[in-house]
Amino acid sequence: MGLAAFVVVMGFALVFAPSVFAADTDLGPLPALKVDEKKAELGKLLFFDKRIAGNAARSCSECHNPTKGFGDGMALSEGYPGTQHWRNAQTLLNAAHQKDLHWPGSQGDLDTSIRTHVTGWILMNDDGRALEERMILVPEYRNRFKEVYKINRHPMFGQIMGALSEFVKTLTSDPKKVPFDRYLGGDKSALTPQQVQGLDLFKGKANCAACHNGPLLSDKGYHNTGVPTHPELLTNPLRQIAARLENMTIGVSGYDTMIEDLGRYMYTKNKKDIRKFRTPSLREAKYTAPYMHNGTLATLADVVEFYNAGGGNDSNKDAALKPLGLTAEEKAALVAFLQGLSSDTSPYVDAQPAKYGEEGYPYQALKINEGKPWVKKDPRD
Repeated sequence: MGLAAFVVVMGFALVFAPSVFAADTDLGPLPALKVDEKKAELGKLLFFDKRIAGNAARSCSECHNPTKGFGDGMALSEGYPGTQHWRNAQTLLNAAHQKDLHWPGSQGDLDTSIRTHVTGWILMNDDGRALEERMILVPEYRNRFKEVYKINRHPMFGQIMGALSEFVKTLTSDPKKVPFDRYLGGDKSALTPQQVQGLDLFKGKANCAACHNGPLLSDKGYHNTGVPTHPELLTNPLRQIAARLENMTIGVSGYDTMIEDLGRYMYTKNKKDIRKFRTPSLREAKYTAPYMHNGTLATLADVVEFYNAGGGNDSNKDAALKPLGLTAEEKAALVAFLQGLSSDTSPYVDAQPAKYGEEGYPYQALKINEGKPWVKKDPRD
């Protein structure tokens, strides 16, 4: 934005010196991904099944809720029971188009990210071997895995993760439903005059396109824009435990006295990366509030105001980040344009199958109980 580019990373990011931006076509739409429909349909069932978690009581959809833009709507995400996370739960919308996953880019591909989510102690805390055994004792899954993967044995952990990954690939913005994509396709009525003004600011005075470019509207890089520490990370012991353990596990020096989020530095150990976070896509931002890696900005207007002021205060903040001098009219136009980067209605809110989980597809004991479905019983009976 005027010497600036801001990022919605569930929020936004950065401000760079003005630069010449390429043609509008460089902004979108997203390319279609090749998807195995049967595998994705299996992954959808798994996504909403609480048996994916270690305690068999937590589905992927709890932190990535279709009705909340495939996030959880909270500033800082809740963790596995007994824990609390120290970051915002990122949307899964268009996640399959990212080069790296997670705020600091700690996961190089979608399959790895999903495996980390399922097995991570603070996320779903499951064991791959236990998950395989659960799948074996669900006839619907056993049969579907045989059909989808052409196997004559029980489902394997990697196949379970692959099915989940295939479902996430389907969560891609439909260009026919996104005003900005329709505008680029030739429908000049798809954006209002105010939004067109916002587009000019996006590419010009505000220079958001310096970091938000390409079909994903992200440079897929990492930037420090001075986002303030969320107060809870300074006061909540459970969130501090989670952050400190993560730092210890990956070998960050001084983790035992640390109560801040060092971002990409945690993985690169390069001081230039301290408190840098991945540039998220601006697509579907209308539905993915609150914003930034820690949810400290509640609305798109807050984000624009943050970068209009030159970002926050941080010793490692990008030097090019400076006040933008946007007028009230220009800020409103920029917000309006950002809303035009989202689908007309929140996408895939109806993703949850009518029949799923243990109630829809119960466990069944093998070769015992005459093949009758096993039913949960109160141990006190």
